[in-house]
Parts: sequence; C-alpha cells; structure tokens
Amino acid sequence: MGETSRRARVCILGATGSIGRQALDVCAQHAEHLEVVGLAAGSDAKGLMDAARRFDVRNLALAEGSPETRAQVCALDAATSCEFGARAVEELAGNSGADVVVVAIVGAAAIAPTLAALKSGARVALANKECLVAAGSLVTAAAAPGQIIPVDSEHSAIFQCLQAGREDEISRIWLTCSGGPFRGYTRDELSRVSAADALRHPTWNMGPKITIDSADLMNKGLEVIEATWLFGVAASKVAVLVHPQSLIHSMVEFEDGETIAQLGAPDMRGAIQYAMSYPERWEAPAPSPDWREMGPLTFDAPDLDTFRCLGLAMEAAHVGGTMPAAMNAANEIANAAFRAARIRMTEIDEVVEVVMDATSPATVESLEQIFEVDARARRAAEACVEELAR
Repeated sequence: MGETSRRARVCILGATGSIGRQALDVCAQHAEHLEVVGLAAGSDAKGLMDAARRFDVRNLALAEGSPETRAQVCALDAATSCEFGARAVEELAGNSGADVVVVAIVGAAAIAPTLAALKSGARVALANKECLVAAGSLVTAAAAPGQIIPVDSEHSAIFQCLQAGREDEISRIWLTCSGGPFRGYTRDELSRVSAADALRHPTWNMGPKITIDSADLMNKGLEVIEATWLFGVAASKVAVLVHPQSLIHSMVEFEDGETIAQLGAPDMRGAIQYAMSYPERWEAPAPSPDWREMGPLTFDAPDLDTFRCLGLAMEAAHVGGTMPAAMNAANEIANAAFRAARIRMTEIDEVVEVVMDATSPATVESLEQIFEVDARARRAAEACVEELAR
C-alpha cells in the first residue's frame, strides 16, 4: 500500500461509533493511500448519511432503523445502495470489494460480519473484542496468516512488539491497563458509583459499553482472552499490569528475558492507522508525546477482590470452550442494565458469575452453537438482573 500503488479500498463497519469515526479521520488524512468504499452503522442513519456524503460512498448498510430513517438513507441519491438489517451488514462486509474491512461493531453482532470479511480475503482491522472472546477458534480458523490486524491499542502494541521476535519466543505478555476512573476504590465505594461516573474515563475516549467495561476491568479480561487467540499463547502467559499514565500500551517479554514495550499517545488513531498501513508507517495521526515532559511511569497489580469482573474473565479464559461466549453474553446484558440504572456496578460481576456457574462448557464446534450459548446466557443474565432489580 505504498505511494506508487493504487489506493487501498476500505469498508468500515460501525462507522458512526467512536472507532469508526476515528477510522474515517485516518482515511481523510491519508486519502492518497485509502479510499472508503463501504460504510455500515447500527441505527444512526444521520451519521451514516453524513459519512457517506463526506467520502462519496455508495455502498451502505444500516442494521436497524425505522421506515422513516430507511427512506432518508435511500434518498441520498439514485446511485447509492443501502441495505437494511444485520444480514445486510454481513453482506457488505463480504461483498464491498474492500481490501481492508474495519470491524468496529460492538458486541457479538460482529462475529458473522468478521467471518464474511475474512472469507472475502480482505484484511480485517479488528476493533471488536467479543467475536474473538465468544468465537475465537472459529474466527482464527477462518483467517489466513496475518489476515487479522488488531486495532485495540493494547493488542496493536503487542503486534508491534512482536516485530522484534516470534510468537513461539514469548515468555509473557504484559497487558497494560489504566485502572479506569475507580482505581484505588474499595468494593463498597465501587457499589455506589453511577453510570455517569463510570463513563468519565481518565485517559481514553470510547463508546459507552466499552467505557463501562473499562471502569469495572471487564474490558481487560476480554483483552486477555483476545490475546490468547491473536498471538497463540495460553492465558497463563498473559499478565495484567495497571499503568495509569496509559503511555506504555503493552509489552512482550521474550524467553531470553528481554522485554519490548510499545509507547505512544493515548489516541486510538495510531492503532487504527497501523492496522491499515502495515507493514508501512505513515505520518502520525495524532501529536507525539514529548518524552522529556512525561514524568514518572508507574505500575501496579490489579485489585481482583474489588474488580471481580477481571478475575471472572480470566477464569473463563482458562476454562475455554463455550465458557467465554456465555461470560461475554452475560456481561453485555449486565453492562446495559448498569447503564440503565437497573443494577449497581458491583452487581455486574454477580450476574456474570451466576451465568458462568450455570454454564456447562463444551468444545466450540459451530457458529450456530455459539449463538445458542449466547442466547441462553442472555436469558439467564436478564433473569438475574430482574431478580437484583426488585
């Protein structure tokens, strides 16, 4: 994807969310390298239309929408094609003709579009955690070597560190974590925080679901599972390290005792851009830190007694099979319930634990099986939420 080659065609799924908008910023900055050919959104018809006009994109998909919003999108112009529903997003992922598909859809809804993009042969710039958490064996089996490039800042950092060594030389992955807005809280203090409190992340600008996951450290647990699939390591080789400054995005310790760290500004556009530019590096999308002014960098172990979601996710990683899918589904329900003020933050892990205790893990065999496990876990989680909310 150098300057003398044609522009890489990019399709962005989740184009109106935080990652999707930042991916569009990267495409605008590097228009000489990148051409946007497809856009999908959940229910934000206006945002989808605005992005389509800005980049002159004719292939669109909207997962949800009223008849009125559908009519608005379809009225863009006669040359624009917009399909509707979850199946439409999957079709766009597989048939847009893109060289790079950015998967920035939240939740397990990303699994089918990710598989469709992989089947098409496109590079997948993966910003979604849940499809690897719930269906890691299926997704990685469908991918050619190097076809998935991670967009998560931590996994992008690990990917970059591995340019200095091989996966079979990894001794340990140090997965860094800011600690979120409630670092240092007791369990009792955590039980009294509101969703508004939790949505004020100290260093990262993200969507609401992932921001809550970051506040209760579930996000870091999902990332542990994600790392096992992306880099072919056992969960026991992934250690979580609290690093409040969010400047070291992760580190890889190799078997010879040497550790390689990736540092950069806490700005997702760097990781997004690298997933599209790899193996090249382009002009920075965000201001670079002046390391003379950064001050001390500090590290600590996570508090697993207070932030129990992290421990539960790590347990699911060790159990494997369908357990991570059940855990993930339960968390999605509990996370939404907390944002709706139906349960307390400390009850998120209660919901997840109840569902995990009721789950008999099995070897992952098919996407249909994963969807069944997901649906069953969601029903159980919703029943648990109802009980807690009484």
